[in-house]
Amino acid sequence: MRLLPCFVALALGLLASADPFLSPYRVHERRGHVPAGWSYDRKHDNAAIVPLRFALKQSNIDAIGDYLTEVSHPESAKYGKHWTAGEVFRKFSPSDKSIGTVLAWLEENGFDSSRAKLTRNRGWIEVQATVEEAERLLQTEYHVYGHETGQEHVACDSYHLPEHVQSHVDFVTPTVHFDAKISKRSGSSSPDGTARSVGQPGHGTYPKTTGEIQTLLNQLEYCDQQITPVCLRALYELVYEPLAADKNSYGIVEYTPQAYLQTDLDMFQSNFSENLVGVAPKMVSIDGGYAQTEYTGFEYNGESDLDLEYAMNLVTAAQPVTLYQAGDMVEGASFNNFLDAIDGTYCTFEGGDDPTQDAIYPDPYGGGYEGPEDCGTAAPTNVISTSYSYNEADLTPFYTARQCAEYAKLGLMGVTVLYSSGDYGVAGNGGYCLTPNGTYSLNGTIFNPSFPGTCPYITSVGATQVNPNSTVYEPEGACEQVIYSGGGFSNYFAMPDYQKTAVEYYLTNYYPQYPPDIWNASGTSRGFPDIAANGANYVVAIDGAFELVYGTSCSSPVSGSILTMVNDARLAVGKSPIGFINPTIYSSDFAGVFNDITMGGNQGCGTAGYTAVPGWDPVTGLGTPNFPKLVAKWLLLP
Repeated sequence: MRLLPCFVALALGLLASADPFLSPYRVHERRGHVPAGWSYDRKHDNAAIVPLRFALKQSNIDAIGDYLTEVSHPESAKYGKHWTAGEVFRKFSPSDKSIGTVLAWLEENGFDSSRAKLTRNRGWIEVQATVEEAERLLQTEYHVYGHETGQEHVACDSYHLPEHVQSHVDFVTPTVHFDAKISKRSGSSSPDGTARSVGQPGHGTYPKTTGEIQTLLNQLEYCDQQITPVCLRALYELVYEPLAADKNSYGIVEYTPQAYLQTDLDMFQSNFSENLVGVAPKMVSIDGGYAQTEYTGFEYNGESDLDLEYAMNLVTAAQPVTLYQAGDMVEGASFNNFLDAIDGTYCTFEGGDDPTQDAIYPDPYGGGYEGPEDCGTAAPTNVISTSYSYNEADLTPFYTARQCAEYAKLGLMGVTVLYSSGDYGVAGNGGYCLTPNGTYSLNGTIFNPSFPGTCPYITSVGATQVNPNSTVYEPEGACEQVIYSGGGFSNYFAMPDYQKTAVEYYLTNYYPQYPPDIWNASGTSRGFPDIAANGANYVVAIDGAFELVYGTSCSSPVSGSILTMVNDARLAVGKSPIGFINPTIYSSDFAGVFNDITMGGNQGCGTAGYTAVPGWDPVTGLGTPNFPKLVAKWLLLP
């Protein structure tokens, strides 16, 4: 299975052999519109300096999906034989040819070795150029754009590379990528860049609440009104005591200023698991991350309290839970900052972070974390759950491809990566949909998928509910209370091989009756989510009170807990962790091990969205986990 996003072919075009000195220039990337909040201000000064950075193409990257399938498909002779970090780095490091080709081209254009520098990690080539030089080199024109906050950003509409250079360069910055970090807003304590604003209240995917509850209903007959751990154990038949906790690990990712309160964890566990009272997660601080207490309330504590209260309860006190707390209170963090910390090779991959998207450490704003950027300082746990997401359209195609490939690398190393699929059905975060020119609008009609949910190398988790007036012994439906399970089809990523049979069955038998211009109707794109779990009416202790909480933010850590217990069973008999699970769960061997969801839908963008039907669907995926069946099947694998 290969990562073949449609944009790669469009961006690179057909490559032909040519004399480098006569090689024609081709458009490498083009931007179609100026994003919301920005406007053209002026032509950039010819004498100004532009820090050009060329991201070098990685060796063997087009085959990363094939390598991942070898260790992840249950019929493969190499199933479970995961790679080391060193093996991953050696396989995908940029080739000498790529480095030499780009350096030679730069030298031909006046940038000799004193000006064109290969970074120590071999991922980038950096050039300090004047605007006039950069425009001549890239056959473009640089402009200055102004943001409504007063911030300025340098960008161009498109840029060109010689045909013989294109195959060695993924992208160049700064160019078309309108992803500048926005300086602090008036009255705000944090910069507001697209990627690294993920932990900020109101940004990305976050849980919803209907307010405080006065009476706890901790009996199975009330699970349609309040979800507590006993409901989840009954729904998914999770009755298990860990046997190999010393060999196992489970990680929850949070982004500052989101933070848990120990008093909330204790309040929750005193009601639902007394032996966890006083127990804290194992904190791993990334780039100055800490459990801040300066700001409290649902929008600061709701996510982290929810994730940890249920994750810790479901894996029991015997299994420690790791908390990856990323970013300080000033700079924040992006998914890439987290990835840097758990895998040092990512700091070298595609040049590491995009400085226009990711937080830069030491903190350039002052008053924040002043230590070095964490790179390879934290070991990845066997399962990692993240309850945050972007809209796919928030980020450039090359940016998402780079990050998606890193998730594949984690899978190669035996890590299971889960992401919530979103809470607005076929719409994007906040209920925004796309318009024909690519901008966002609450009145838009084009479906707006989430990322990383659309990455084919992670497991995307949607949401279900115990239907009103139903019990845990009856089938669940897709979540239609407060939130709607995010799902649909990617506009960037191709359908992976492991998913083709399931998705093609859906498209053949339940083809969505919508115009092809509002959803990706090609039949060749990645469908999501992959699985689902309950996401409605969770009882969560937040700031000293119990509240009802909703969202795929509930579903992902619950699924992660169940898969962590599957890992425990395998580790207890000397087998490897389950790693990247998608090729396995979509295989015929695992047919029927998930509870199929056939009721409900995920409305959005002025439509009813998709509908939950027999088999896989873009609302609840393959369905909800059945723990005994999953354990039995996975124990049969090598």
